[in-house]
Amino acid sequence: MPTTFRYDHIHLRSRNPVEAAKFYEIMFGGGVTQQPRPVGTPRQVIALPGGPEIYIDSAPEGQTLPEGPAAPHFGLDHFGFGVRELDSAVAELKAKGATFSMEPRRVSPTVYICFVQGPDGVRIELTQHAG
Repeated sequence: MPTTFRYDHIHLRSRNPVEAAKFYEIMFGGGVTQQPRPVGTPRQVIALPGGPEIYIDSAPEGQTLPEGPAAPHFGLDHFGFGVRELDSAVAELKAKGATFSMEPRRVSPTVYICFVQGPDGVRIELTQHAG
């Protein structure tokens, strides 16, 4: 029988994991906890309602990391959340202070999207599928 794979988590690096975790908690809900780690600062973990966990770490102690690649690039470009009503979600996030790198637009007759700008240059897509 083949292995069944399930979506588990998103792992991010941040200059300030505590502040980044607050952003995700305020914007998308869920709760923040700290997960002990063998070295360095504790990992911030955001458990999103009905979704994956987001792990946020800083750079390993004494190490600097380069900026992420400029868009577009090969590899991971963004992560996305599905919503039932995009315009309502956008209004809610704007009221919380979110910045949008792309306002809502239809990309096909059945798909309506936008992009929220997250901490550390992370792009977060919100998608509404018709039907």
